[in-house]
Amino acid sequence: MRELLDRQRAAFMAELPVSLDVRKDRLKRAIAMTAGNATRFCDALSEDFGHRSREQSMITDIAASVGPLRHALKHVGRWAKAERKPTMFPLGLLGGRAWIEYQPKGVVGIIAPWNFPVNLVMSPLAGVLAAGNRAMVKTSEFTPAVAALFEELAPRYFAPEELAFVSGGPDVGKAFAELPFDHLLFTGATGIAKHILHAAADNLVPVTLELGGKSPVVVGRSADVAKATERVAMGKMLNAGQICLAPDYMLVPEEKEAEVVDGLTRAAAAMYPRLLDNPDYTAVINDRHHARLSGWIEDARAKGAEVIAVNPAGEDFAGSNSRKMPLHIIRGATDAMTVMQEEIFGPVLPVRSYKHIDDAIAEVNRRDRPLALYYFGSDAGERRQVLDRTISGGVTLDDVIFHVSQEELPFGGIGPSGTGAYHGEAGFRTFSHARSIYRQTRLDVAKLAGMKPPYGKATQATIRRQMK
Repeated sequence: MRELLDRQRAAFMAELPVSLDVRKDRLKRAIAMTAGNATRFCDALSEDFGHRSREQSMITDIAASVGPLRHALKHVGRWAKAERKPTMFPLGLLGGRAWIEYQPKGVVGIIAPWNFPVNLVMSPLAGVLAAGNRAMVKTSEFTPAVAALFEELAPRYFAPEELAFVSGGPDVGKAFAELPFDHLLFTGATGIAKHILHAAADNLVPVTLELGGKSPVVVGRSADVAKATERVAMGKMLNAGQICLAPDYMLVPEEKEAEVVDGLTRAAAAMYPRLLDNPDYTAVINDRHHARLSGWIEDARAKGAEVIAVNPAGEDFAGSNSRKMPLHIIRGATDAMTVMQEEIFGPVLPVRSYKHIDDAIAEVNRRDRPLALYYFGSDAGERRQVLDRTISGGVTLDDVIFHVSQEELPFGGIGPSGTGAYHGEAGFRTFSHARSIYRQTRLDVAKLAGMKPPYGKATQATIRRQMK
């Protein structure tokens, strides 16, 4: 891997400056690699998951990759333009000029997760390639079929000095994170992110972390409960809840709790009247995660929660070989239960009640800052209160997850849910170096300003002016 990095960096330095035509060509090849092999990617995704909805894969991994790449292709010319900046008085009047040029950083390392193993490679590459960089990608060991497909396809579209993929387990991941990249992007769990930061710190590699956390849904008293519960159920069951942005728990007015639970149950049953043989519903990624989720459900039940499994066809999940899991609604979840302590990352949804919106806000704020926050309601004052008094990576109002699909919005977390952002122009900026440039006037500015010894009246005048 170090030899590959050295080759990429040498090729990058030899190429400078990276022209817009080259950047656009690489974006076009990335689009061709993704769109031209969509069927194979969908097959590999389903193989890795044990079953994954083809239509879901097309939406969340293929189209959601092509879209950002096309967006970058369309806008990179504008993003890459130098930005003129005003100079401090009186340098501008004397002929001094200041501007920013956006340079590529060099070689960017991408550590991709398993839940969207195509999108969370190709979407970051939109910003990486638009900025003029080269990239090395470490794929997840949990999705070996997708990883093998990337390794097969990439050489057909890119030289290894432009884009390369490596696969392997934790040891490979650790060694990858320790490489002296010019930037490192990690998408995954908060606990692992701490190790990534430690590994990158030895080489002072700048790091962007896209993590997760317990993203809350706040249902206001003015909300349309039927609409809210349908949208939450859809977001929670998409990819079987294995989404960093999945609604993690719901906070609902106490008098509407039963209505919310009923709405969730109806919506889930309408979308997925059967589960085991339903091609639209995705399985849990592996046995370990299935056992983890099952254990958390039993933990909640044992500690007094009411657990409602939405199984409209009465299917026998225990007797099947499938890792599919129905939506489990947890009523009466307490802080003593694991489902309220850890990011769930699966089709398990605690529903908690509140008396006043201040209580809901306090519930959100006493936990780590989440990657996303969702609010449903038509009360503009309450909506503003929730927005102003909480902090999260991003927000979708009157729905869930959809802010991630807006390429003009920066996507990222804050604190334990992430550091930095990408998508669209924000991604271009993240993977670029904003190089400040000042061109001095022909005049002897240092002498005029009294900065050149011996100091005297001009010096004192400059100091007084700067102190105003």
